[in-house]
Amino acid sequence: MMYPPEPFKIKSVETIKMTTKEERAQVLKEAGYNTFLIPSKKVYIDLLTDSGTSAMSDHQWASMMIGDEAYGGSENWYHLRDAVQEVYGFEYVVPTHQGRGAENLLSQIMIKHGDYIPGNMYFTTTRTHIELNGGKFVDVIIDEAHQPEIELPFKGNVDLKKYQNLIDEVGANRIPYICVGVTVNMAGGQPVSMENLRKVKEISEKNGIKVMFDATRCVENAYFIKEREPGYGDKSIAEILKEMMSYADGCTMSGKKDCLVNIGGFLALRDQDLYEKATSLVVVYEGMPTYGGMAGRDMEAMATGIYESLDFHYIEHRIKQVRYLGDKLDEAGIPIIKPVGGHAVFLDAKRFLPHLSQDELPAQALSAEIYLDSGVRSMERGIVSAGRDEKGRNRYPKLETVRLTIPRRVYTYSHMDVVADSVISLFDKRNSIKGLEFVYEPPVLRFFTARFKPIE
Repeated sequence: MMYPPEPFKIKSVETIKMTTKEERAQVLKEAGYNTFLIPSKKVYIDLLTDSGTSAMSDHQWASMMIGDEAYGGSENWYHLRDAVQEVYGFEYVVPTHQGRGAENLLSQIMIKHGDYIPGNMYFTTTRTHIELNGGKFVDVIIDEAHQPEIELPFKGNVDLKKYQNLIDEVGANRIPYICVGVTVNMAGGQPVSMENLRKVKEISEKNGIKVMFDATRCVENAYFIKEREPGYGDKSIAEILKEMMSYADGCTMSGKKDCLVNIGGFLALRDQDLYEKATSLVVVYEGMPTYGGMAGRDMEAMATGIYESLDFHYIEHRIKQVRYLGDKLDEAGIPIIKPVGGHAVFLDAKRFLPHLSQDELPAQALSAEIYLDSGVRSMERGIVSAGRDEKGRNRYPKLETVRLTIPRRVYTYSHMDVVADSVISLFDKRNSIKGLEFVYEPPVLRFFTARFKPIE
């Protein structure tokens, strides 16, 4: 396997400092063993998320200097709108402060109480918005996506039979849209094939159902199509991305990932009526339809980032840096989700800590132990993230994982070596790791602010 060198040179640096294990033990206790609550200055290598943690380019920083901070009709808004129209192909664009702002708008304008929203595996904020608006999320991803050891090139694909069965069971009139993640975060950053997207669109169109993408990591998905799907090896990332989007009626976008900025997002649509409904709500929750919670300079940086994300050398290095970490861990026998996805390496906490039951929160415990060992911050993606159902019972996802999420253009291969060494060291003494229990549990999206303590 060839791991390409960084397709950039470093112009500015930020100092990071290693803390002592004693310091980290105290920090962890004060944070309630929740890595979200650890102060960033106490983190050595931060793999909590790739959301808003990218390093911007010199061109993006330069573009921020032409920020037009007008309340209405900012010049930067027109640049962002034009970039979305050109690169993604959607006519109507509603800017938001980040992706969940777009999810909120989409859910409010399309979901009625009692509706069903199928999707290729849940995402935390997406499902919460669906449920808060009276909808019910239904998982229609292929079964293999829930099985970490199975290797498939497109493990994020929609199971077309599951989708059709849901339509037959509840009726198409109760399914306003299908939500397709490209890629699928909770499955390990797994991509969806172009063939599958095409067939999802065919079924949906036949039944009068809209197709809405969670396009947060769509450039990563386009790379996997180029790498793995016959007929696309000679096509550019831009060409593949445009075809992908042609099979959607709209998308939500967190610009904090593939658009290479630290804040911002949008809802993109083809339907004028839906667009008008969204713009009437965006002024309530976000701001004017020409800024939607973003400063002009942030819109300009996002417009620039959208074009930069299409560069093959950038996205090849991005994918293969993640793969480098995954390969190192796999070669050492560490249980991970396979194949390695686009934005993170996911440790399989069930196999890593088989002595802990899922009620003992193994992924949360493992993420805490990684921080304690090396100052590397990661994130739980298991029972804590899954939350509770409408009856207040814990959901038990088949995947119980720790996400090692790689920010874009931030760390080097040497940093990945440090991460790998820490995880491998912990695996050698895994039987000593104790489970956790809740001390405080918020009612919604509990993983962000919950607090825990070790089980004695």
